[in-house]
Amino acid sequence: MDEDAIKQLVPGISNRADATSVLGSPTAHATFDDNTWIYYSAVTSTRIGRTPGISDQRVLVLKFDSGGTLRALTRLHDGDFKEVAMAPGATPSPGSEASFMQQLLGNVGRFSPAGLPGGLGSSGVNPQSGGLGSLAR
Repeated sequence: MDEDAIKQLVPGISNRADATSVLGSPTAHATFDDNTWIYYSAVTSTRIGRTPGISDQRVLVLKFDSGGTLRALTRLHDGDFKEVAMAPGATPSPGSEASFMQQLLGNVGRFSPAGLPGGLGSSGVNPQSGGLGSLAR
């Protein structure tokens, strides 16, 4: 995000088309408000141990009224962000947990010796008849 480009956007005068032409499409829209556009920019660099890290981060929030006129332009800084802790565990989904017996007996009847229907090998020879079986008929 270029500071000179941001200065071209004036609350009360600029509109959505101006913002798009100056900054491009927004990175995101607010979850429940299409009139709030969020632009995110980050510069990453390699840290010790070849792990990526963010060396510069900028967030710009544009708020428009229902007519599409820019009403507010806000820059967010490091102090404006909040750490979000991940919830422990996993969300259970019905039917995804199988008992030991279901796992053990679940594939009974699905096995074929050579991986082909009817137990034929890749050569087409039926091992029980000793011949070519239905392929030679």
